[in-house]
Amino acid sequence: MADFSSVFFSTITEINAKLRAKEFSCVELTRAFCERMERLAPRYNALALSLRKEAEKHARDVDDELKRDRTRGPLQGIPYGAKDLLAVKGKPTTWGARPFAAQVFDEDAEVIKKLRATGAILTSKLAMVELAGGGDYRFASASLTGPGLNPWDRTRWSGGSSSGSAAAVAAGLVTFALGSETSGSIVTPAAFCGVTGLRPTYGLVSRRGAMALSWTLDKIGPICRSAEDCGLVLHAIAGSDLEDPGSAGRSFAYNPQFARKPSELTIGYAPVDFNEWAEPATRPGLQEALRVVKALGFQTKEVELADLPYGAATGTIIAGEAGSIFEDFIRSGKVDQLADSSQIAGLKAALDLPAVDYLRAMRVRTLVQEAFRALFLDVDMLLAPARLETAPVASEPLDAPRAGPAPSSRGLSGLIPGGNLAGLPAISLPCGFANGLPIGISLVARPFYENQLVAVGAAFQSQTDWHRRKPPLSD
Repeated sequence: MADFSSVFFSTITEINAKLRAKEFSCVELTRAFCERMERLAPRYNALALSLRKEAEKHARDVDDELKRDRTRGPLQGIPYGAKDLLAVKGKPTTWGARPFAAQVFDEDAEVIKKLRATGAILTSKLAMVELAGGGDYRFASASLTGPGLNPWDRTRWSGGSSSGSAAAVAAGLVTFALGSETSGSIVTPAAFCGVTGLRPTYGLVSRRGAMALSWTLDKIGPICRSAEDCGLVLHAIAGSDLEDPGSAGRSFAYNPQFARKPSELTIGYAPVDFNEWAEPATRPGLQEALRVVKALGFQTKEVELADLPYGAATGTIIAGEAGSIFEDFIRSGKVDQLADSSQIAGLKAALDLPAVDYLRAMRVRTLVQEAFRALFLDVDMLLAPARLETAPVASEPLDAPRAGPAPSSRGLSGLIPGGNLAGLPAISLPCGFANGLPIGISLVARPFYENQLVAVGAAFQSQTDWHRRKPPLSD
């Protein structure tokens, strides 16, 4: 039996090369990952459902293909997990919520179909915040599986709403995972858990077969070990889907060989983000990350976001659309079975949201999109802390007010809701630690600029090893 201790934290390309070299079989690899998932995932409340039986069957098919030298690409034989808002045919899809614990669909989500065609091995459905956080939750325990716990410190939160996806990658339980983002749910858990997350441009990845929270904001994307891995997964899951009304009708091919040189790119940033907005403990690591980016040869320019109500507009749009999506669930009274009383109240209040408020928020969204278009006339992408703080204590309220004096200017604060309002792609990269907890930086670009985002992320990771670190108690 092969020693998989290092393989659990290897990249997609590294594992695929070992499979092709027949250092171990796909069945052996899959069995090792499944055993690890079933043994360790309960530590982090990361597992919604093990799919071990189906995974081992698929792995045998991959082994048969490899024996015949039939190769499908870099994802062939790679174990992964999917956030439990993605349907898997004939298996429970709980949306992280007790009222939906027995819910079963008769068709796979489109992204699951696409990954199966590459030969990737789905080993598990991963835990999430109930209903992806619709209605706003106050505690990390707002989940059918309990609070998502961080592999770097299990008293801390792994982030929401893709809590299980980020924790599973960080702990080496899967090689990559699928998450979703409406306003921060890929970027935040990736930053808190010290892994790499990619939020695609709105509409680039089909959402067919995924729980809807906000029709005009939801996006599905990968959480991985590295930027390159994110590019490989996005290559597999992106593409037009006539059955997804939000589909952009665009495809994506990962082409790192065509990336522009650093000297040809201008990255916008705001010093106030790194010096004032960020928590004091995170500032040295974030400032060093900024220094590394500059040393790579990128042109940089100081910029600032337009003064617009990014968070308020995003919250209003999510409330309006979630209220419509979950109307029957709310009116039936089943909403009272959710774990978080704040979320229950928020969903009920969504039914009373005035249409004028929703429409005003959509008009603000147009202004946000125009402001970003103007900003991208001067820079190619934006750089900011992925999160201003480290992962909070999992047992404490998540809505604690910011401490300390107000920063001197807004900088790029509001980039998470603003970027989501404008449908922009983003990548979150681990860039160090503060008090033993991961911190991350994020890059946001104009629509369909994923290849360049991944290239900049890969360049950063060629000069740092933060994405190679693993939690001290991960075995």
